[in-house]
Amino acid sequence: HMGWNQVRKRRPVAVLAGVDDGAFVYFVHSYYVEPADAALIATTTDYGGEFVSAITRENLFACQFHPEKSQRIGLQILANFGALVQAVSDTR
Repeated sequence: HMGWNQVRKRRPVAVLAGVDDGAFVYFVHSYYVEPADAALIATTTDYGGEFVSAITRENLFACQFHPEKSQRIGLQILANFGALVQAVSDTR
């Protein structure tokens, strides 16, 4: 799976704030996770079938797409991540 594809939000995640459901992001992977706990699923993507494209739990967020290659959407995700890191640092 290589190229642009859409992510479908399955639950609210702070790292995805301001990212529309159905936004296009850039993928370069040939694998995906199948979490035992469906509550971990943050986004899914369709590529000949639906697969999990991002998971989240507490302060963990992992994605199969590349935010750094995903232009405006990727910059939003990285800015959100930076803001969360800063917020945690400010509380210490």
